[in-house]
Amino acid sequence: MNLRFAFHALFSLLLHVFPVSAVTVTVDIGTTYQEMDGFGFSQAFGRANDVKNLPAAQQRQTLDLLFNITNGAGMTILRNRIGSGGLGDSIEPNSPGSSNATPTYVWDGDDSGQVWFSQQARSYGVSTFYADAWSAPGFMKTNNNQNEGGYLCGVSGESCSSGDWRQAYADFLVKYVQDYASVGIDVTHLGFLNEPDYVTSYSSMQSNGEQAADFIKVLSATVRNANLTDIKLTCCDATGWTAQTNLTAGLITSGVENDLGIITSHSYSSDPTTPMNTSLKVWETENADLDGEFVPNDWYSSGAAGEGLTWASNILEAIVSGNVSAYLYWEGAEVGATNSALVDISGTTPQASKRLWALAHYSRFIRPGAVRIDANSDSSTDLKVAAFRNIDGTVSTQVINSAASVQDVTLAPQGFTVRNGTGYVSEQGTEFGRLGVEVSAGEVTGIIPGHSMVTFVLEI
Repeated sequence: MNLRFAFHALFSLLLHVFPVSAVTVTVDIGTTYQEMDGFGFSQAFGRANDVKNLPAAQQRQTLDLLFNITNGAGMTILRNRIGSGGLGDSIEPNSPGSSNATPTYVWDGDDSGQVWFSQQARSYGVSTFYADAWSAPGFMKTNNNQNEGGYLCGVSGESCSSGDWRQAYADFLVKYVQDYASVGIDVTHLGFLNEPDYVTSYSSMQSNGEQAADFIKVLSATVRNANLTDIKLTCCDATGWTAQTNLTAGLITSGVENDLGIITSHSYSSDPTTPMNTSLKVWETENADLDGEFVPNDWYSSGAAGEGLTWASNILEAIVSGNVSAYLYWEGAEVGATNSALVDISGTTPQASKRLWALAHYSRFIRPGAVRIDANSDSSTDLKVAAFRNIDGTVSTQVINSAASVQDVTLAPQGFTVRNGTGYVSEQGTEFGRLGVEVSAGEVTGIIPGHSMVTFVLEI
């Protein structure tokens, strides 16, 4: 790392002695966009237990890779799955007989390892916990099955002989939140749907916007009555941006936008390339390269879907074009990982993918409460840029060079003065190296290697 840092410093000097055309990136602190809530992932479907069951040293290495702000990705959001019964993971494993009958809740204090994992995350400073249900328990649904889609009994157009289960489902979700509070974890965001536009063999539940609104009205009142006033309700974690846009329109038409705190969407079927038409914050809550083998060493090789540079670009596009306030990858750590995970924990030493370091460029330096500010390049080069002002006053500027050639870059601040600057680079062969930068006459200069991402952290 020291040799590479020296190389970049020397190359930067040579560029100034034998200059090439430099690109100026203007960073304007006076023009602001969305507030950022953070970056994260999930350990659902038993992956939390996979980490919990590791030997102590590997366990700590894995947690450091995911949460440590100094030598890991510094993640700040954890998304937990609210179990619905198929894996023996529901807090209401058996039907009480009808929607009006008294339920029998069962809380094991472990929740498939997610309680332990949440406590570990909290020890790193994580305070945003998103509890999300893939489905209601099967006995509350039209197909009497937690899998294979089906609708919640009682929403528009869907009835069941056992009754209207909307209130019972709301009570179920509130009880889950209360169970987590009993072990010291405050759920901050609560969702009741996952990919309602997709029917699959595992836990899933269908809904359109009007039907989701039917339930949101009940859930909102139930949460208020339980005095859980700090919780933000979410909807609807559709498979992609287009599907969620349609669901969001249905929610707004049904008059429940003000009952929600966050609009949530995945990015499998379509990407967040335009802002969502809502007054609420929007989160991208799940995405991954679900195909292919785990390839840990490719920051950039051919531009493939699983490479680090690809994911650096995906995230920047979601933030800048989609105005998302949070970006969550799918799985964090997994045994025998495919490209759907950030870290493979199969061997004796956890192995991080380059996607993890792409996320680190954002999560380490764009902390919760940061505000995106204007950043623009003066040239139609292959540079993509974004900038943020953190609560501590630092300005973080992310620059992606998708071209093969090196680019000399000057950051020109508007509305602030730079006191000091530090650069961090990821490129093929370097996962998170130091980059030589120069602060002079109020501007910051540095080189951006080909096919790389650089984050400039500016003290102002």
